[in-house]
Amino acid sequence: MAPRLTLPILDRYLLREWVKIFLAAAVGFPLFVILIELAEKLDDYLVRDLELGTIALAYLFSIPEKMVDVLPAAVLFGTVFSIGAMNRHSELAAAKASGLGVHRIVVPVFVAAVLAAGLDLVIVELAPPATRRQLELLGVLETRSQRNRYNFVYRAEAGWVYTVRELTIDLRRMRHVVLEREGSGTAYPSLAIQARRAQYSDSAGGWTLADGRFRIMTDSLGELSFAFDSMRNRGLVEDPAALLAEPKEPKEMRYAELGRYIDALERSGGDGRRLRVDRALKVAVPATCIIIALFAAPLAVVGTGARQGGAFSIAVALGTTVVFLVLVQLSRTIAIGGALPPTLAAWLPNMAFGTTGAWMLKRAPT
Repeated sequence: MAPRLTLPILDRYLLREWVKIFLAAAVGFPLFVILIELAEKLDDYLVRDLELGTIALAYLFSIPEKMVDVLPAAVLFGTVFSIGAMNRHSELAAAKASGLGVHRIVVPVFVAAVLAAGLDLVIVELAPPATRRQLELLGVLETRSQRNRYNFVYRAEAGWVYTVRELTIDLRRMRHVVLEREGSGTAYPSLAIQARRAQYSDSAGGWTLADGRFRIMTDSLGELSFAFDSMRNRGLVEDPAALLAEPKEPKEMRYAELGRYIDALERSGGDGRRLRVDRALKVAVPATCIIIALFAAPLAVVGTGARQGGAFSIAVALGTTVVFLVLVQLSRTIAIGGALPPTLAAWLPNMAFGTTGAWMLKRAPT
């Protein structure tokens, strides 16, 4: 019979206290924010004849987005309060007297922080579709069930923008279509395709444009224009049902999807720096769970002795959270201005807190 692996009593005790505080913060903070939002917007929802069940379901879908940024703070609170309580009750001193060093005592906290970072990465990918569903339930996004659409603009991938006067789903047909792609130079010219009609066919593998004109605009060669009876454009890949859908906002896109959107935006001449910072933060924020534990553990050991109470732990946790959020916003603003690369800006607060935390952990009394 294989021996059972059991954690030492001290590890189980510290981990149990950490998990209780972590869960309370991870769930409590989003619920608190939801209550504030409901207090401000409930009358507006009721005026629009939204049912209470629909409102409740919508805010249930809002929880993943709110939890993404909350989990690092939950790790911070769990670390400061669990280790701080052990320090105030002289349990750390007793553990060190038994031969355990501080570095060994806080190992369960670091393991839990790594698991929290993995959980946050999962939530980062779950949040965009959940957020979109929330907006649909609240009526912010119109859920389209009609069979036609008129006079709309659709932003597609690879920088293409479609302007369509009429789309008929049953006939799988568009009328008076303009497809445009903004270029960035001779190697990647601007394109414009105008067609009186377009027909979708499964056998043809997509849309066939008819009775139109194809224009190529370059800096060096000027404008070239060709009339056509029919043509296929590989950039027009959406089927009729997809063109009925509302275009997504960046916050409604997952990591890979946002990357494709940024590439298309930049190739069409747009500025993608702000979105590149936001995309890098989708990984940097979950990693903050580990960095913040590295910073908070020695802080709790040194700064929450027997003379300080729980209020001091709260002050330490809140102060650290505020400083970190200020650093994130500051580095983000600098990157948008072009003074820092977007990826460096997203990771700069983690680098600052990680370096400080490693130095504090090294100097923590053992």
